This record gives sequence, C-alpha cells and structure tokens, in this order.
Amino acid sequence: MREIAVIGAGAMGSGIAQVFAQAGDVVRLVEAGSEQLEKGMAGIQRQLDRSVERGRLTDAERAEALGRLHPSTDLRNAALADLVVEAVYESLEVKLEVFRTLDVECSPDTILASNTSSISITTLAAATGRPDRVIGMHFFNPVPVMKLVEIVRGPATSDATFERIESEARRLGKEPVEVRDFPGFVPNRVLMPMINEAIFALYEGEASATAIDTVMKLGMNHPMGPLELADFIGLDVCLGIMNVLHEGFGDPKYRPCPLLKQMVAAGRLGCKSGSGFHEYSD
Repeated sequence: MREIAVIGAGAMGSGIAQVFAQAGDVVRLVEAGSEQLEKGMAGIQRQLDRSVERGRLTDAERAEALGRLHPSTDLRNAALADLVVEAVYESLEVKLEVFRTLDVECSPDTILASNTSSISITTLAAATGRPDRVIGMHFFNPVPVMKLVEIVRGPATSDATFERIESEARRLGKEPVEVRDFPGFVPNRVLMPMINEAIFALYEGEASATAIDTVMKLGMNHPMGPLELADFIGLDVCLGIMNVLHEGFGDPKYRPCPLLKQMVAAGRLGCKSGSGFHEYSD
C-alpha cells in the first residue's frame, strides 16, 4: 500500500485526499491549523456519508477509506510519501515556503505536485533541488465528482514524472490533459477573463448580477452564471488569478475589474463569506 501526502485541508485538499483514500492509498492530510484540519476531515466524512446514502459506497468501503486517512498539523509527516500533492492557498509566497520545506523533508525521489490553478510550475520547481520531479496536478472542484486533471509540465519536468502523474490521474478515474506552463494554464486563461468581463458589465451598470447570470445560463447554456461561479470559486481566488494573468502576460486585457478588488477588500468573497455578487445562507 502506497503513501500519499496532501498538503492543505481546504475544499480542494480534502477532496484530493478523499479520492486517493478511496483508491486504496494511505493518505497523510496535512494542514497548519487544527481547526481547518478538523473541518476538512468533517467534509470528507460528509461526502463519504452521502455516497453511502446514494448507494455509491458500502459502509465497509466508507470505513476503509476513512481508516486510510491520517490528519496531521506537522509538515514533516509528509516525509515518507512518494507523492506529495500541495493544495494550500493560492499564494506564490505560501507555496514556495511549502515546496522548500518539502524539498528538505522528503526523499529525493519523491514527486512534488501542485494543485495550483495559475501559479508557475517553473517558479515552484526552481525553489527545489529536484525540478525534474515537480509538476502541476490541477484537480477541479468538487474533486470527487469532476473528471478533469490538468497536468502542467515545467521545462525541467521529466518524462518519468509526467507519466507517473498521468497514470495516477487515470487510476483515480480522472481524465488527464497535458498543458504547458503558461500563466493561468488553459482553464483560467479562458474562464477568468470571461468572469472579469461579467464583473465589468455589472460595474458599469449594464445589467444586474441576476440578469447577467441569467443571460449566460439561458442564452449560452452555462450551468452557472459567471458571477455565481465567481462566488463559488471565491472572489479572492479570482482576483489572485487575474493578477497572475495580468502580471504574467503584461497585457491590459487581463486587468482585474475595480469592483472585484473592492469586494475582496470589503471581505465579500462569495459563498464562503456568505455574500459576494449574490447572498448566501448556510
């Protein structure tokens, strides 16, 4: 039985830990704060309970998956893993600190993967002594449901590392897609400017948030409107990605809308804060 470490117990990290545990791996779920760690484990428990209720898992399979999960607040507990997936907050400084620590604590053969949705894999790899074993393994939310895994290769990423991560994605029942290391990769380079333009339409008074979302849902057959989706992703995350695109390409078309900056500064971050472009209850 192999050992996987997942760093970060937020929505993405806990989902990644869950799918590896269900695939039969021992998983070290590491989070700096005990409160967030408990919240992440509780979320996994709820997801597995729902799967049992819907007949997708047996009680025994749920118990086995939970038994493979080992929560920890000590990053050194990732040392024995042969694959580490980093899923911490989308901040270059935070991720660099994690990668530097993992590079010291883990075996030289350990692959260090990042779930980043926009930050340069090349930059993360350069912070380590193993750039050939650093790669992007970008899952999508909710991880247990969404099939896509975007595999991002830096210029130093080896073929062996890519093939291992591609194989892991398929083993988890996911569909891997290879992309090169450009700002925002593919999904956010396409998606975030659309969301940002929808925010500009609201900012300039063209239509209400509900109207903009309705147009895109009914007129373009999108399952969620762009402002609803921004709330779901988190407006702070959207702003961070727009900043990466703006700085990375140096093109004014990627400038974040002033309204987006204003809402983040006000703490209106979307679903997770209870209010964004729309209002949310528990």
